[in-house]
Amino acid sequence: MKNAIETLKIGHRGAMGYVVENTLESIQKALDFGVHGIEIDVHLCASGELVVFHDFTLERISNGIGEISKNTLSELKQLKIGNKFQIPTLEEVLDLINNKCLLNIELKGQHTAFETCRIIEKYVKNNIWSHSDFLVSSFQKNELEEVYKTNKNIPLAILTAAGINDAIEFAETIEAKAIHPNYFLLTSKNVIEAQEKGFKVNTWTVNDEQTIKRMKLYGVDAIISDFPDRI
Repeated sequence: MKNAIETLKIGHRGAMGYVVENTLESIQKALDFGVHGIEIDVHLCASGELVVFHDFTLERISNGIGEISKNTLSELKQLKIGNKFQIPTLEEVLDLINNKCLLNIELKGQHTAFETCRIIEKYVKNNIWSHSDFLVSSFQKNELEEVYKTNKNIPLAILTAAGINDAIEFAETIEAKAIHPNYFLLTSKNVIEAQEKGFKVNTWTVNDEQTIKRMKLYGVDAIISDFPDRI
């Protein structure tokens, strides 16, 4: 039966309920919890590297100001996150995880698709990672379409906070493997319907134990949480 299948636990921006989001330290905390996967966000900075950061601007969690995309990597490395951590690059995150779990890369910023594909392919060719160890997701259809055109071996997921049907319709056009709906969109019925169409249903961001239990009863494939140890 569906409920007998283990629900995968994915740490949201590492384990941001415990350590500042999208830092190497938060990612290590998630690994310590034995997660099946980790979700992170990427932006392209002014010097061309992919950096792991959620917001388009720096102010909320760092001592920097302005748009992250207008700063070089060296400038970003001088900043402090939560008063003590650094902004990591995607490659630093990959080196830390070292294929211990799935990596869900959300394309947050513009023009992130091509460089994400390049880095994934570089790590796959080094024989440590395989394409199936990655899941690239985004709200931005154009970025996902660019990944699909660049490398059809990279698994894709559609993020949505609006509607399941629209997400599925778009997912079919790019042969996505999963949809990532906000949990408030889900019912047991539409979870089953999505899965019957061949899509994994990985939901976000589920933190309280009652909702986690309900999502498991619905039979979702994975739960993305700030507190992955609760899953």
